[in-house]
Amino acid sequence: MSAHAPTMSLISETGTRDRPRERLLSLGPASLTTTELLAILIGTGTLGSDALIVAGGLLRIGSGSLRELARRPVGELVTVAGIGRAKAARVAAAIELARRLADEGRAVPYVVRGPADVHRWCEPLMSDLTVEEFHLLALDAQNRITRDILITRGLLDSSLVHPREVFRAAIAEAAAGVIVVHNHPSGNPTPSADDRAVTRQLVDAGRVLDIPVHDHVIVGGDQFFSFSEAGLL
Repeated sequence: MSAHAPTMSLISETGTRDRPRERLLSLGPASLTTTELLAILIGTGTLGSDALIVAGGLLRIGSGSLRELARRPVGELVTVAGIGRAKAARVAAAIELARRLADEGRAVPYVVRGPADVHRWCEPLMSDLTVEEFHLLALDAQNRITRDILITRGLLDSSLVHPREVFRAAIAEAAAGVIVVHNHPSGNPTPSADDRAVTRQLVDAGRVLDIPVHDHVIVGGDQFFSFSEAGLL
């Protein structure tokens, strides 16, 4: 068969000992570059481009940074040649697993005593986002965070953040109380009119359901705004 037969290119057709998958199995994942690890995750490339080349293209949309790649929406991943919906979903799932692993590595239990604690929890993941994310922090009776749940991504308004979605998650987690958090990509945490409207809706719904909303914290880079601290709950 010709080396240029019209088949899907697999990870590097070099010697077996040089292939990323075989080196991972023999030496461990730490021996591989980021591009090689992505290539294993992708599995196959395209005609004329093996998985390592496709992985390199994927990493470039994050300017060579996994942290930047993790901030890109799934829809942007499919713009890379050789990355379809299935591979984009695979990469997004791997990134989310990495996030959850990092969460498990945090100090447990994480007790919230005030808005500064909320900011310390959320700032590493939210301060550099280019779009708004709205998170629910489910708390137990001792104000310990039991789960950090992404509710929605995009512009925050009362139609996108509905109390039904927020409290469905809170009930599923058997939360004794909740704190809601979102970011302002501009870096200015000052609440907008929509921020205030969403907060009123959530506080009212929490009273009906007997799941108190203890605070709404807006993260803006290394700054934050607390509705509770400002006396607006």
